[in-house]
Amino acid sequence: MSLFIKCVFEFIGTLVLVLMGDGVCASNTLNKSKGQNGGWVVITLAWGFAVMCGVFIAGPYSGAHLNPAVSLGLAIAGSFAWGEVLPYIVAQMLGGFCGACLVYAFYKDHYDATPDGDAKLGTFCTAPVIRNLGRNFFCECVGTWLLVFVILAFATAGNTPAVGMGSLGAFPVTCLIMAIGMSLGGATGYAINPARDLAPRCAHAVLPIRDKRDSDWGYSWVPALAPMCGAALAALTYILVF
Repeated sequence: MSLFIKCVFEFIGTLVLVLMGDGVCASNTLNKSKGQNGGWVVITLAWGFAVMCGVFIAGPYSGAHLNPAVSLGLAIAGSFAWGEVLPYIVAQMLGGFCGACLVYAFYKDHYDATPDGDAKLGTFCTAPVIRNLGRNFFCECVGTWLLVFVILAFATAGNTPAVGMGSLGAFPVTCLIMAIGMSLGGATGYAINPARDLAPRCAHAVLPIRDKRDSDWGYSWVPALAPMCGAALAALTYILVF
């Protein structure tokens, strides 16, 4: 499988992940949506299924990382070629950006009907309930540590030749994402993926959204950097334990 084809599927898988994931946030948040006020359980379930769909698409071709932190962690653990890390990350970020743009196009009338700029931003990216950047960083780091460590632990059973979220199979990774969201998502909204947060945040910044607020760049570094640190720690933990 060529690197280009792998990146194409990382792009498509991440696009679908963000389209469905940010889509459920928009459905729950925006005015005049039939899904408005569906609640946290609906959001976490939908994010799990969103990842599942991305895994079904990309798993057989790229290993379905769909997350720059996953690619980095697997490379540190020796389960992924370092030369493919940057191309994967570029594909994932582009996929996240395009997925967020599709959500905006899909819910354009509902964005126009929603005057709350904070609510609109929240359909694109995460924000902490209590803004404490040090603890917010810690929370995102721990959540991503758990994600990558479990992926690596599952991969020891030799589920697929290409190690990534596809190594877990679609159902286990769905449960993993749901469990992280329900258990550890309440503080920051559990980005645990720069392609899920930074890329859509960039889309928010450039899209012509009516009555939007700023894109909260003062917080953006937390869900961008903390997952990478958490993934690196997970890889080191895996090396020590296994």
